[in-house]
Amino acid sequence: MSKAQASVEELVGMVETGQLRLPEMQRRYVWRATRVRDLLDSLYRGYPSGTILIWDTEDEVPLQEFSIEQAKNPYPSTRLLLDGQQRITSLAAVIRGIPVKVRGRKRPIELLFNLDHPEGLSFVTEVEEESEDDEAITSGVEAEFTEDELQRRFQQMTFLVATNKLANQPNWVKVSEVFTTTSDSKFLSRMGIERIDDHRYEKYSERLAKLRSVKNYEYRMDILERTMSYDEVTEIFVRVNSLGAKLRSSDLALAQITAKWPNSLALFEGFQNEYSNAGFDLDLSMFLRAMVAMTTHQSRFRSVGGLPQEQLERGWKAACEGMNFAINMMRSNMGIDSPALLSSPFILIAIAYYGQKKDYKISPEESRLLRQWILLANAKARYSRGSSETILDQDIALLRDGGGAADLLERLRLQVGRLDVTSGDLEGRNQRSALFKTMFLAFRQAGAKDWFSQLEISVDHVGAAHNLQFHHIFPKALLKGVRSTKDIDDIANLAFIAGRTNRKISASPPSEYLPPLMDQLGTGPFAAQCIPSDNELLSLDRYEQFLSERRRLIAERLNAFLEVV
Repeated sequence: MSKAQASVEELVGMVETGQLRLPEMQRRYVWRATRVRDLLDSLYRGYPSGTILIWDTEDEVPLQEFSIEQAKNPYPSTRLLLDGQQRITSLAAVIRGIPVKVRGRKRPIELLFNLDHPEGLSFVTEVEEESEDDEAITSGVEAEFTEDELQRRFQQMTFLVATNKLANQPNWVKVSEVFTTTSDSKFLSRMGIERIDDHRYEKYSERLAKLRSVKNYEYRMDILERTMSYDEVTEIFVRVNSLGAKLRSSDLALAQITAKWPNSLALFEGFQNEYSNAGFDLDLSMFLRAMVAMTTHQSRFRSVGGLPQEQLERGWKAACEGMNFAINMMRSNMGIDSPALLSSPFILIAIAYYGQKKDYKISPEESRLLRQWILLANAKARYSRGSSETILDQDIALLRDGGGAADLLERLRLQVGRLDVTSGDLEGRNQRSALFKTMFLAFRQAGAKDWFSQLEISVDHVGAAHNLQFHHIFPKALLKGVRSTKDIDDIANLAFIAGRTNRKISASPPSEYLPPLMDQLGTGPFAAQCIPSDNELLSLDRYEQFLSERRRLIAERLNAFLEVV
């Protein structure tokens, strides 16, 4: 293995001209804008940023496209990027001001640079947790900071993901414009600097030059020899990323699968895109896990590297049929028309395997029991208690050995103790609870509508004004300083309405906005969301009694919906 140095500018140029290509074993570009922000901040400060791993080869190797445009490779040999795709793609998008393609959609990475940033490092990078919560359901969370607090916080940062409001402030300049413009006059004039003898001229010019110098940051490149085989390089790729814990097990499995089955990635992603376009957007790992389950009768990726191509092809065909069945079952029989309404997508794997084992021939009674198991497993967060893979493997083994929906229900009962929902189960729960998603399903079945537009609640309405948000019946601003955050975000204080309605109500107390709405619409729209009609419960001093009564009503509704009454 040889070593070399290359600047960010040189690496970006190698991608653009086609000198650097992406092997099929690589995962797609997945970085969020906040991660790009932090990378750029590190390079701006001269912090270490890892190495780049490359393989020079003259072999014909299955490739995939970068998420940014690049020219065809004019060179006889191929230089493949094994580690560093996320960093180089991000930097190319920002430095060149070009969009990246993510799940079929092109979008720019828009960052802002604070000309007035503090001299020292006064802000510690925040680590973002992975979450399965869908923004369509959780987008109604009000900001935890006041406007003034947010502005003070922003001014302590050097880079931020762009917003229109910040972009209009003169000290925040668009990063891509700094890289694509050689003159500083545009940025300085926004700050009111027209003369070179202005005391701020040197300070801001130096900061803009320092930002542009990120292009000169040098990465160390480790280059694998041409004599290595594709299988050996795949093994190196898996080991490097396993030791560094950079990739998920599904990403490493994908590398092994594509090494055994060349050009299969396009097949996998084509199937994934069909569902994404139909509104059921799932991570590719779910389809790969279904393939592993069909092939090995367990859900873990640990044995996938030893499977021959023929077996993988049969497993993929079975997985496609099984996932078709599972998702159609969810949409048609359950009313679950978005993965945002699932407590875990692992439920889909179990249903896919169930359908395949039953050869898709299910009696009416079995279908009824299966429906009940799906809704209860979702409400009780079956696959979020302990090791998800272990629990899924237990269900797969049960079905493999001839078990059915009744057996799945019994196993769930043994896990959670009882299948009904009590008021106590709701106490202390918030929008992250699996019961919150089931509450939405139960309210929708009861005919819940937005209180102003009369549109039925849905996670996929068109237009920002109609996007579903969860609404604090007693607004956060009203309760802040009086109740704890846990009490404020209690599931019994949450309802589902459109964004426009939520904004109109704003911080009005329920004792002011609910009675007129009930007089106008009747109590039905509010009963559909288990909101008590007793006006005495709507005063701030009766908040605890309001929560208690609404928990009782919600529990009754959920038990009827889950058919456990």
